[in-house]
Amino acid sequence: MLVMELTFMQSSKKLFQYYKSLGDKAMAQLNENDLFTRPNEESNSIAIVVQHLYGNMLSRWTDFLNTDGEKESRNRDQEFEDWMKTKAEVMDAWEKGWKCLFDALDPLTENDQDKIVYIRNEGHTVQEAILRQIAHYSYHVGQIVFLAKALKGEGWQTLSIAKNASKDYNKVKFEGEKKEGFFTDRV
Repeated sequence: MLVMELTFMQSSKKLFQYYKSLGDKAMAQLNENDLFTRPNEESNSIAIVVQHLYGNMLSRWTDFLNTDGEKESRNRDQEFEDWMKTKAEVMDAWEKGWKCLFDALDPLTENDQDKIVYIRNEGHTVQEAILRQIAHYSYHVGQIVFLAKALKGEGWQTLSIAKNASKDYNKVKFEGEKKEGFFTDRV
């Protein structure tokens, strides 16, 4: 069996695509009101989580190799206020944030991994900065999925292996041919 070896950059892009797809699929199941529902005053709505991701992505990934990832133009505190009002605004910010990220990642090569970039004046290798953002974005996408599942209730369409279906899922997986890479059936 030939195993496809992915570079760090390729693997990182696949992980970012995977987490974006989870958010896409979760939010696609919701109506406009759902995106703005907050479980309580101290909690964030999905729209607010998206606002935060959008602000973070624009700040971190714009001029990635050359300027600090915490841009002076960013107003992080405002990301947690209700300023988006429609599903279209939420989805537009979601797409623009991810586009900024992928536009920054696409030209990078393995030779860039050890370059130093700064986030809040703290040096990171490019690899460390990417790993930091994978962890950060997966955390928030998990919040989006959790809230979406709670809001949708019984109408939720799972994004993973359905409850009480692990044996059937594994049976299909192990009966098939081995696949190269990871997340080949997820993105």
